[in-house]
Amino acid sequence: MAAANAMVSGRPDITFRSIPRMARMNAARFGSRRAVVDQDAVLSFADVNTEMLRVSAALIAGGVEPGDRVAVWAPNSAGWMVAALGILATGAWLVPVNTRYRGAEASYILAKTDARTLFTTDPFLGTDYRQMLREAAPDLRALSDVVILPPSGRYGGTTWERFLERGRDVPASAVQDRLDAISPDDVSDVIFTSGTTGTPKGVMLRHGASLRGFGVSYNNAFQLGEGDRHLVATPFSHCFGYKAGWMLSLLMGATTYPVATFDAGKALRLIDHERITHMPGAPTHFFALLDHPDRERHDLSSLRRVLLAASIVPPELVHRLRDEIGLKGIVGGYGLTENHATGTMSDPGDPVDIVATTVGKPVDGIEVKIVDEANQELVQGQAGEILLRGYAHMTGYFDDAAATAEAFVDGWLRTGDIGLVDERGYVRVTDRKKDIYIMGGFNVSPAEVENLLLKFPKIEQVAVVGVPDQRFGQVGMAFVIPRPGLTVTAEEVIEYAREHIANYKVPRRVEIVSSFPLNATGKVLKTELRQLATRVAAGTSVARADG
Repeated sequence: MAAANAMVSGRPDITFRSIPRMARMNAARFGSRRAVVDQDAVLSFADVNTEMLRVSAALIAGGVEPGDRVAVWAPNSAGWMVAALGILATGAWLVPVNTRYRGAEASYILAKTDARTLFTTDPFLGTDYRQMLREAAPDLRALSDVVILPPSGRYGGTTWERFLERGRDVPASAVQDRLDAISPDDVSDVIFTSGTTGTPKGVMLRHGASLRGFGVSYNNAFQLGEGDRHLVATPFSHCFGYKAGWMLSLLMGATTYPVATFDAGKALRLIDHERITHMPGAPTHFFALLDHPDRERHDLSSLRRVLLAASIVPPELVHRLRDEIGLKGIVGGYGLTENHATGTMSDPGDPVDIVATTVGKPVDGIEVKIVDEANQELVQGQAGEILLRGYAHMTGYFDDAAATAEAFVDGWLRTGDIGLVDERGYVRVTDRKKDIYIMGGFNVSPAEVENLLLKFPKIEQVAVVGVPDQRFGQVGMAFVIPRPGLTVTAEEVIEYAREHIANYKVPRRVEIVSSFPLNATGKVLKTELRQLATRVAAGTSVARADG
């Protein structure tokens, strides 16, 4: 379980027992410095602390108790941060809800956790969150206490102030007592998995492990510090937007720039005008920046460090970031929500080829083991399932003891990812266990085929899945997005693959598309692609390469 202390290297000798305690103590340290810049909403560290306590008082007045679940379903914003901190300060458990979810998906999470209060927003980009819930599950407990957050880009307003007024008669001492009672091993939040293999599961994470995992293990490589400017386009509903995003900024004295919806042109302007220093993101975010027609008009020299938030990063992307915009501070890492999103990280001084081909070494306090199907440990260089062990294990899946037990083997967390440890101790993630398909008796790694095809100059992005085939059992199908301004045919893709990889690895079908289905963090939803592949496998727009 989590260590009792969450010490951050390079900082004064301060112990943070919980996330809201960290926010309170750093308000005293950083005071009037900017903590968040959300367009017209600018809050200092002192402001964030003040507003956190006001939200906490309002929730206490409404009857929220330690261990209750309170949800937030809204885009990234200053208000999201303040609401989350206020929820945590009561001792309640924060339940972030993915903004891409529809009513049925969100209502499942709210019902599963029996959330008593919901923070959401007025209709955003045509999405009415409350209406979707009313239509999907009108009897939800959370619908009886809905709090409307300030919109992205602003903070305050009559509706928000009316909510805060609930707590006017709650003594400050009562709020402080709640905050001070939280221990490092207490649950901080319930973050739901993507649900790609069944219904989503709620991962229970802790205050102490979160602070240690990101303030130390993660930030030793990311190196966010006082005065830095942190662009966070990854969603706050996920660890990389929340814990590696605004929480880390508060922890290290940096400024958070939340992005509600990612737009490459706006991101380029923000990096240029605000002199952004750090940015985490999925490969899709950085491909979009690199290929935006206005990229060369913007000065990106302030950007010192980017974190590629995906277990399998196309090596071609790392090389393009270095060669096309001169970015030297590229780091990669690997983790999953069940392990507080920590596991391995590359070192700041690692050469680009290491970052391009590995996910780094195990971070301090985390062990990695590679096992075969019988859970027997494999020798160095052999590929198998990656297991993790250390301080960052989740408390468990919410209200699901059976799934929690299945996630572990002899104290090691199963990841479902396939990888190996090389002779230098670096971990290579080669594929998801469930993504590997068997073509004519041969195992095929989609990630290997994807990385090969990304070397084709006409291809911007590619995703490969296995689909049923009467002759071979399964064959590969490649979905290809061409480079902007270029066209590529399915026949060209297949011919390129034939020239560079073994025949059984060559995709038998290719579909040229303009976009991929993505989850909230920008990762490709292979499950949806498999469903699409099944529907289009016999279509005339699909090139075949049987033989």
